[in-house]
Amino acid sequence: MMTAPAAAIGARLHRSGGGARGPLGDARAQFEAASRLLDLDPALHAVLSVPHREMTVMLPLRRPDGTTEMVAGHRVQHSLARGPGKGGIRFSARADLDTVRALAMWMTWKCALFDLPFGGAKGAIVVDPAGLERSDHERLVRRYARAVAPITGADTDIPAPDVGSGADEMAWMMDAAPASGAGWGVVTGKPLALGGSQGRAAATSLGVATVALLALERAGIDPREATAAVHGFGKVGRGAALELARAGVRVVAVADVRGGTRAVDGLDLPALTAHVDATGSVAGFADGDPLAPADVLTEAVDVLIPAAVEGVITHENADRVRARIIVEGANGPVTSTAEAALRHRGIEIVPDLLANGGGVVVSYFEWVQARQGWWWDAADVEQRLERRMRESWRLVSGRASAEGVDLRTAATALAVERVAAAVRARGSEG
Repeated sequence: MMTAPAAAIGARLHRSGGGARGPLGDARAQFEAASRLLDLDPALHAVLSVPHREMTVMLPLRRPDGTTEMVAGHRVQHSLARGPGKGGIRFSARADLDTVRALAMWMTWKCALFDLPFGGAKGAIVVDPAGLERSDHERLVRRYARAVAPITGADTDIPAPDVGSGADEMAWMMDAAPASGAGWGVVTGKPLALGGSQGRAAATSLGVATVALLALERAGIDPREATAAVHGFGKVGRGAALELARAGVRVVAVADVRGGTRAVDGLDLPALTAHVDATGSVAGFADGDPLAPADVLTEAVDVLIPAAVEGVITHENADRVRARIIVEGANGPVTSTAEAALRHRGIEIVPDLLANGGGVVVSYFEWVQARQGWWWDAADVEQRLERRMRESWRLVSGRASAEGVDLRTAATALAVERVAAAVRARGSEG
């Protein structure tokens, strides 16, 4: 085991991630905190601090004016110690390689936390999907699928949807991938007609809402007397808001990238959902008071769910956050510097590893169903998901209490411990 080169690579990655700034710096800081708690063996630390494999491909995109733009596509596999890589593909002009490295590391811990037989991976196509015609979008996805095919597959690395992608993109990826004996298991998050799972679309939302209610219970707050704000009203935020409302929580503020709305007595979420479906945005909702998107983060509520993108709560606005509990619907929405300040003020943070794990749990269910050729109904999927979420919450909250640490450190330590055990059991740190 050559730890010195690995350490040198880790140092370079740390510097490229901006140190304590940016998703990669935050991911590494969280790993370091867990490593100290575990007194992790230096060789294992060296292995787990850097990605196992990275691939960057350049994809031609022909623009309407006849010019050709070369678009970067990334796939990072952080660890395959516990099984095939698992992680989404995002379409975003902001998705640089360091961000993908961070997301892949978080996926390693997330899969281990929920005891799934997967490692962690993540991918990105660095382009704004809003500026693409559907035909160009599809061609780009297919080119990406063929380009990363040497390192992906049902037994090696299974992509899924992420920011800017969904069931359509997964169908195109599956169709473009080389023939595989595993068939429908090469990607997850597919349409039902192509072997997708019941309950997959709502899985992350349901998981977020489940742990939010458990966090309220832990804090001694009756959900029927609680208030919530949701930043990001897309695939995750919308469903989480509706689930919380069904449990009696009053959702008083919601925002997306274009605007926000607030109603002190609680928003009419069915009406808001219809408005968003008709207009494409929360902005302009007639039955609420207009609100700047960033102001939703500083509403005085019991539960705040940042469900948009990473890095929205930073050292610049952390002192204005007034929620009692933050439940991370997105990956990395609270920076490490902001988290320290929030914890100092007694604000509890339910980390993304735990809070938004419902998506990967049901992706696992979809993969299992595809491998068996046997599909479950929605009630079965939801029951299995809730059981996983509750068990993981029990383990993480119990460990946090027993060791006197925050929920993120407890969750990361549990996950790192499981991955390290798998590396050790294989008989090599390589």
